[in-house]
Amino acid sequence: MTPVIEVRDLTKRYKDTLALDRVSLTIEKDTIYGLLGRNGAGKTTLMSILTAQNFATSGEALLFGEQPYENTRVLSRICFVRESQKYPDDATPTHAFRAARLFFANWDQEFAERLIDEFQLPMKTRIKKLSRGQLSAVGVIIGLASRAEITFFDEPYLGLDAVARQIFYDRLLEDYAEHPRTVILSSHLIDEVANLIEKIIVIDSGRVLLDEDTDAVRGRASTVVGDAAKVEAWAEGREVIHRETLGRVASVTVLGHLTPADRAGIADADLDLAPVSLQQLIVRLTQHAGRAASDSAPDSAPAASAASVEEVL
Repeated sequence: MTPVIEVRDLTKRYKDTLALDRVSLTIEKDTIYGLLGRNGAGKTTLMSILTAQNFATSGEALLFGEQPYENTRVLSRICFVRESQKYPDDATPTHAFRAARLFFANWDQEFAERLIDEFQLPMKTRIKKLSRGQLSAVGVIIGLASRAEITFFDEPYLGLDAVARQIFYDRLLEDYAEHPRTVILSSHLIDEVANLIEKIIVIDSGRVLLDEDTDAVRGRASTVVGDAAKVEAWAEGREVIHRETLGRVASVTVLGHLTPADRAGIADADLDLAPVSLQQLIVRLTQHAGRAASDSAPDSAPAASAASVEEVL
């Protein structure tokens, strides 16, 4: 596949906060990505740097092989739909779509009008008077109708009800099938978008925790439930990413694809095997990574300070 974005050792620091920590990844052409992670994990910071709305402290980000900053050749080929998008005080959706039509070479006005009807968007109401859901609809319509070669959606569903979110998902898939492009979708509703995304990138504490095909991730973890002693015996030697106990009943979530022998052992021990959804897997992986980071942290701040001083000297 042809890469359209290449990120190498990208770091962003805000005073004492490390928002991105040496992030490296490749985004392929004509693929839908899920950019997933907790609030504050670094997702928006990464997208802001890729779209030239923020600057990296160090490292490199290339789009279509070029730096995006003040580069019309790059910026005219991308669209960034963000939850906090600002518009002029007197602007209406009509003004926003007219401006988008002028900027995006692949803009489809007929598609935009269809979306306006489906989202029931009041076109003459000033944007600052719109509800949160209606404001989100403005961004979603621009992101879809622009048909930019790379489209970033940063939490596009905020404020949209279940019906409106489903319209967004359906139209995204339909139009992507007819007009392939690269879509990077940041979302907290992981299970809702699980059937949309072809590749998953999980960011946690500014680092890439997972970067894989969605199909490869499915089935990567399993939950075994039953008698606590039997569950613990079965889990011995496996990588446990989550454990719960209630009286004599326990459940463990383990990483790794189960072999036929594993499944037979679960059945022989009279244990139950439960599927792990994509959202559960990512939540458990993130929690597991957080615990591992805490366990590997220095025992005390003074020791870390001393090491820093020694490095300087």
